[in-house]
Amino acid sequence: MPGKTVRDAMTASPTAIAGDKTVVEAARTMTTENVGSLPVVVEEKLVGMVTDRDLVVNVLAKDLDPHKVPVADVATQDPISVSPDESLDTALQCMADQQVRRLPVVEDGRLVGILAQADVSRTAQPESTGRMVEQISES
Repeated sequence: MPGKTVRDAMTASPTAIAGDKTVVEAARTMTTENVGSLPVVVEEKLVGMVTDRDLVVNVLAKDLDPHKVPVADVATQDPISVSPDESLDTALQCMADQQVRRLPVVEDGRLVGILAQADVSRTAQPESTGRMVEQISES
């Protein structure tokens, strides 16, 4: 995708959650927003990512009280992120290398967007999208 940047494809101003919110609040936000992950922020700074899988594996499977467990306790800390001015090709390679379907987009330390597989699909050529999905889904 020559010339395309992350900014061209990302979802700007994504819904995020504070690390001190409970796992129940994260699950409800994911349901309302119809997403499987949320950036975790402190004063607009990205500090982690929490996924629906994190909630299941780290809370429900351990029989912890989701009304008491803070999101920060189960989120992935210091997630891989990209700049909005980075090339889309570089970001896609990062997604494939890290085996992730979503990348937080950070500018000047602040969360400004999310680059998701679906965003790339809408922006990229079909053959590029197919290659990306294959690479991200490889085990």
